[in-house]
Amino acid sequence: MRIFKFGGASVKDAEGVRNLVKVLGETGTEDTFLVISAMGKTTNAMEGVVDAYFKDKSALPGAIQEVSDYHRQILDGLFKSEKHPVYRDVKSLFEEIKGFLAWNKSPKYNFVYDQVVCYGELISTTIVSAYLNEVGVRNTWLDIRDYIKTDNKYRDVGIDWKKTQEKVSKGLDRGKLYVSQGFIGSDENNFTTTLGREGSDYTAAILAYCLDAHSVTIWKDVPGVLNADPRYFDKSQLLNKISYREAIELAFYGASVIHPKTLQPLQRKEIPLHVKSFLNPKDPGTTVGKGEGIDPRVPCFIVKKNQVLMKLSSLDFSFIVEDNISDLFKLLHDYRMKVDMIQNSAISFSVCVDNKFGRLEELLNHLKGKFKVVCHEGVSLYTIRHFDAQSIESLQNGKEVLLEQRGKETVQLVVKQ
Repeated sequence: MRIFKFGGASVKDAEGVRNLVKVLGETGTEDTFLVISAMGKTTNAMEGVVDAYFKDKSALPGAIQEVSDYHRQILDGLFKSEKHPVYRDVKSLFEEIKGFLAWNKSPKYNFVYDQVVCYGELISTTIVSAYLNEVGVRNTWLDIRDYIKTDNKYRDVGIDWKKTQEKVSKGLDRGKLYVSQGFIGSDENNFTTTLGREGSDYTAAILAYCLDAHSVTIWKDVPGVLNADPRYFDKSQLLNKISYREAIELAFYGASVIHPKTLQPLQRKEIPLHVKSFLNPKDPGTTVGKGEGIDPRVPCFIVKKNQVLMKLSSLDFSFIVEDNISDLFKLLHDYRMKVDMIQNSAISFSVCVDNKFGRLEELLNHLKGKFKVVCHEGVSLYTIRHFDAQSIESLQNGKEVLLEQRGKETVQLVVKQ
């Protein structure tokens, strides 16, 4: 079986959905499982709905209506009449959102987030599945929450691999074309959970692992995996082949084309991953699989924006000993800070983190009771794999470097934006 993952950019409008059909026409549909993300920037818009619910309920109806209007425009571009059943199905999903927000009693942001934001994927797959059937591409729509089971660490869950394997093995038939959601699952109480932003790639890998899939293909608006994000770097270059190990390194440091958790299940069963352009589906793209390094071997540039650099030192110039470091790591875990870079000396400890759960102020208040803390917010973390002198110089030029760390293959720079 093949797993195809289509991201939000590939189905951002009616023309994108029609192009998805074109891609399937060129690749075939037998033994294929489509994992589809929310359309366009819907996840951002759904986050706006959650924020309105917690911060300004007067803005809630307008926030929901904005998402509804966007999808209505796509529906009108795909279907000849609003009497088509898909209009009713999509309307019903929006009623579910409103119903949940009306009866919900939980004050927990992360729980509410997962119950609401998941509808981006449910709506997108409902529309795509209906349109495929409309143009004669028979498919089966699945609620992936019935198959991918997780813990209840909302917004960043762990997979229950045993239960997921059982559900997938028993519930899916070979030979069919399936359409389902990325990014979401459910816990033991059947509440919706999410796998983290950009988690649809991970969904594809989970399914590939459980199905012993032939391959996974991620369809993007770029020709494959590039050595640098063209939004931030000039003269990016296509990588033809990448080993699993190298791809995991790139993903770990923040390469945006591949979700960090995607590679491990694929590597365990040696399932190849293809990253290809949905605009030019016959182009070879990039293949991630067994092998060594990258082809061609060129420096690879990665940037993470809006990071936080904290420099901690002891108040009395005593050593940052093992107990202190152990306490620091526990605090970073407790406040859900994603650690991207660490550097320490005898009396200081520097760490670059991603404050994606918004708990930096709480952490700083805790730290200041025991350490001298210097905090730089809004910094950028640059990573170069397979660096050379020219590549480092190109990054340092005109930037204030706050922290630098070098290894044999990798250099990292924290700079002011």
